[in-house]
Amino acid sequence: MLVPRYGSGALSDVVPSLLAGLDVPGMVNTLSLPAARKVCLLLVDGLGWELLQRYAADAPFLAGLAGGSITAGFPATTGTSLAAIGTGVPSGEHGVVGYTFAAAPDQLINVLRWTSHASGKHVDLRDRFVPEEFQPLPTTFERAQEAGVLVRLVTEAAFEGSGLTRAVLRGGEFAGVLALGDLAAKAATALTAADRVFCYAYHSQLDLLGHVYGPGSAAWRFQLGHVDRLAAAIASDLPPDAMLVVTADHGMVLVGKDDKADFDTTPELQDGVRMLAGEPRVRHIYVEDNALDDVLTTWRAHLGDRAQVVPREEAIEAGWFGPRVLDRVRARIGDIVVATTGTAVVVRSGVEPMFTQMAGQHGSLTATEQLIPLLTLTS
Repeated sequence: MLVPRYGSGALSDVVPSLLAGLDVPGMVNTLSLPAARKVCLLLVDGLGWELLQRYAADAPFLAGLAGGSITAGFPATTGTSLAAIGTGVPSGEHGVVGYTFAAAPDQLINVLRWTSHASGKHVDLRDRFVPEEFQPLPTTFERAQEAGVLVRLVTEAAFEGSGLTRAVLRGGEFAGVLALGDLAAKAATALTAADRVFCYAYHSQLDLLGHVYGPGSAAWRFQLGHVDRLAAAIASDLPPDAMLVVTADHGMVLVGKDDKADFDTTPELQDGVRMLAGEPRVRHIYVEDNALDDVLTTWRAHLGDRAQVVPREEAIEAGWFGPRVLDRVRARIGDIVVATTGTAVVVRSGVEPMFTQMAGQHGSLTATEQLIPLLTLTS
C-alpha cells in the first residue's frame, strides 16, 4: 500500500508549483517544475503511470515527454483529485474525501453529481450543501486570478455551474467543450489570450472506457491513442515561453471477476452499519452507536488480506488524507475506512448496479491506482 507523498510528490502539489512560476503570491514550487509564463495543464482522467508505461507504444508522444510519476492522493478518485487540483491541498483539508461520503449524519453526497446517494433517487443537494460553503478554501484558480493571471477552464460544457465545479474549480473563465478537437482548439486559444496564462484542460473519456471495458482493453488503447494525439496537437501550437503539463487523477485496476464482496447480499456485513459510502475500491463505513468494534471485526474477518480495514483515527494517523485533517472534514470520513488490495472490490449490487458491473475500478492505495504521470514540454 502506497501512502500519497503529500508535500513532496502528490497531485495537490502540482498547481501550486506551476503557479509559483507565474509569480502568484504564496505558491511554492515544491516539485521543481520548469517556470513558464503560459501554462496548459492537461489532466487525463484515468491515465495511470503504470498503464502509460505498459502501453507506451499506443502513446508515443506522451511516453517521450520529460517527467515521471507522482501520487494521486487518497482516495484516488476523480472528485478528490480535482479538488486537489483546484485547492492545492490534500483531502483532509479540502474535504472531498471520496466519490460519495457523509455530508451530514443523515445524508450521503455524490460529489460528481452533487446529489444524494443510496436513497433510491438522486436529489440535487446544491441548496442544502452550498458548494462554496461546503468547500470554503480559496481555490488555486481564484488566487491566480487575483495575481493578474488569466485563468481558463477548458472542460466539458456540461460541467459549467455543477456543484463540484463551484466547490473546487471556481475562479477563471469557463470554456466548455464538446469533443477532443474542441478541447485542443480552445486550449491553444487560451495560451495566446494574455501575457500570463494558466489553462486547465480536462479529458474524461479514457476513464469511462477503462470502467466499462477495462484498462488495457482494445477500446481503452484506441482512446489512449486519441489522447496522445490530443496532447501532441496542443504541444504543436505552444506559443513562446509556454509549457504543456500532462497529469492524471488516478490509475485503474482490472477487477477480478471472483474477487467481489457484495454488501447488499451479505447480511453479516450490514450488521451495525448505518450508512456505506465511497466506491468499490474504497469504502467509508458509518456505524451504529457502540457497533464500531463488532463491525471492524466482522469486516476484517470477511475481507481478510483483500483489504486494509481501519478505524477513522488510524487512517488519519497513517496520513492517508494528508498531514492535517480539519475539524469540519473529520466527520465526513467513515468511522471505518476500507482500502482494498489486489483486484478486490466491495460492491453494492442493489444500490449501485452500474458500479457493480464495471470492469475497471480505482480509489485505493495500490501503486497501480496511486501513481500518475507528471510530464512536461516547454516551447
